[in-house]
Amino acid sequence: MKLAVVGGGSTYTPELIDGFARLRDTLPIAELVLVDPAAERLELIGGLARRIFARQGHPGRITTTSDLDAGVAGADAVLIQLRVGGQAARLQDETWPLECGCVGQETTGAGGLAKALRTVPVVLDIAERVRRASPDAWIIDFTNPVGIVTRALLKAGHKAVGLCNVAIGFQRKFAALLDLAPADIHLDHVGLNHLTWELGVRRGGPDGEDLLPELLAAHGEAVAADLHLPRAVLDRLGVVPSYYLRYFYAHDEVVRELGTKPSRAAEVAAMERELLGLYGDPALDEKPALLAKRGGAFYSEAAVDLAASLLGDGGSAVQVVNTFNNGTLPFLPDDAVVEVQARVDGSGPVPLAAPRLDPLYAGLVAHVTAYEDLALDAALRGGRERVFRALLAHPLVGQYDRAEGLTDRLLAHNKEHLPWA
Repeated sequence: MKLAVVGGGSTYTPELIDGFARLRDTLPIAELVLVDPAAERLELIGGLARRIFARQGHPGRITTTSDLDAGVAGADAVLIQLRVGGQAARLQDETWPLECGCVGQETTGAGGLAKALRTVPVVLDIAERVRRASPDAWIIDFTNPVGIVTRALLKAGHKAVGLCNVAIGFQRKFAALLDLAPADIHLDHVGLNHLTWELGVRRGGPDGEDLLPELLAAHGEAVAADLHLPRAVLDRLGVVPSYYLRYFYAHDEVVRELGTKPSRAAEVAAMERELLGLYGDPALDEKPALLAKRGGAFYSEAAVDLAASLLGDGGSAVQVVNTFNNGTLPFLPDDAVVEVQARVDGSGPVPLAAPRLDPLYAGLVAHVTAYEDLALDAALRGGRERVFRALLAHPLVGQYDRAEGLTDRLLAHNKEHLPWA
């Protein structure tokens, strides 16, 4: 089995490598290719990756290349984890929206739109080259904004599945709080990427006992603290929102906070410099503890499980993925991309029947889906008016003067990545 990781020079990659090494029986990789145009970073990451495999006794071969076409040729699956513009672009995404009184964040709001505009054309070009080199390969997208990027891939006819680590993170946290094995926890995880709610926490499977009331009663303070929301909000909702919902439920509070502290992009950039220094140590043969602060917890395990299901021998597994709605949420178009539990095998994901979403959540999901439709149109066709329409449609913007100001700033800060701007 051959896997390729496009964006293999990311500081995330050792987390992925560690998962591949530990779970080699689940996903027996013969060759792993790390693809990245940043040759110096790629050399550091590739060296550490080989040492991690050697330490854990993985027999697979790890190669590195800056040649995308060669790297993906003959691959069974291609994982895409890109950040177009790097941390410098992320820093911009997190700062200029604040000038208009809007949250600055890399996956939602105006910053999220900027990232989508930069990213979608690049990912589609990569996917076309994967299709030419390896027409049967699955594309696993971990590139944000995952929902919009996955929708672009699927609408272009690619064999693609979107992946996020939010659900597996909740599963692991809830399992620890309830003193259960993670495999014994099934989440009623429903919504869009970075806009989901845990409507149930079930023991053993989709039809198991719902432990969510018990979880909130016994551990509501701990869960609320992780989400940076008041315990009373969780009690009133009776569900667990993704931590990204704080941008919606406490938008003005978040804007005030972001104006008084260093951006997450600046923190991550400093962390990346330190990580790259560690990765260059020839004695290092495991992922360093600092990597846990970088983000992406449990990404490797989710990626291994998904790839194993897509490339397995006919078996299937239930996992949270991003895929076409196809009636799963009846109030959305079939070609919307939702993040839900699905049964995954070699034919791809088939969503399970989802619990009904209360209008409190369904209204926001429908609203953001409409924004994503306009955002994808802007990413594919460009144009200032399309950018303005997407921003005006976003529930975190929604006012014409803000949308005008944000449009001007978005285009000014992204000219080098948007040929039409």
